[in-house]
Amino acid sequence: MEYSILQVVLVFIVTFIAAIDQFSFLESLYQPLVTGMVIGLILGDVQTGLIVGGTYQLMTIGNMPIGGAQPPNAVIGGIMAAILAITLHLDANVAVATAIPFSLLGQYGVTLIFTLMSPLMSKCDQYAAEANPKGIEHINYLSMCLLGLIFGTVVTLFFIGGQSVGQTVVNAIPDWLNNGLSAAGGMMRFVGFAILLKFMMNKDMWGFYFLGFALAIVVSNISALATPGLLILALIGFGFAYWDYQQNTELGGATAASMNDGGEEDGI
Repeated sequence: MEYSILQVVLVFIVTFIAAIDQFSFLESLYQPLVTGMVIGLILGDVQTGLIVGGTYQLMTIGNMPIGGAQPPNAVIGGIMAAILAITLHLDANVAVATAIPFSLLGQYGVTLIFTLMSPLMSKCDQYAAEANPKGIEHINYLSMCLLGLIFGTVVTLFFIGGQSVGQTVVNAIPDWLNNGLSAAGGMMRFVGFAILLKFMMNKDMWGFYFLGFALAIVVSNISALATPGLLILALIGFGFAYWDYQQNTELGGATAASMNDGGEEDGI
């Protein structure tokens, strides 16, 4: 498929902004669900963009940087997954699995920028001691532009030159490997949830987890409820969470009151 110069420029701009948003704007514009939809709008296939973005979002939902360690980058990975799915007509799961090497490039890019900017932190300390906020702003702008340029360049180069090359590679992939990539891409969303649960779950939450799992099975198998099923489950989950909050609040208030109900020193 042939794409215009305007579409190439828009893909670069979206990647540039998403790269900066990940660490600076923090408006969640970098999330794969958002970038997938935007890339779909630019390339003329919003439905595929949303499907791929949602699939990639589930895969990365539990990914988070710990200390200085960076996980595979969701910005480049999510955008490239949408581009690959739309330009090469790949299945969403295959596109997600195929985009993993690009997410590793993003990981290396972030690590490179962090490494390059580390020596400048002493300069920021100097600017702070001199009460020079403009100097600190300039260093921040430098790091933001460098990261955006690296991400935008990587995605744009592969978008421009990767269509013909990518199509040749995709056609050369045997069916057994293509099926394997599809299966791997399908499993990654559950890996993302598993990573999230590892941090969030404790023994008091397992009952709610199994209850939600059972409700999801019941709702998804009722045709009248299947379409709004996610909203229904979200409302049920909110109801349980609000009830639990009220119970804990009341118990906390009762405990506080019992501790202040007088004592021997009051003569009661």
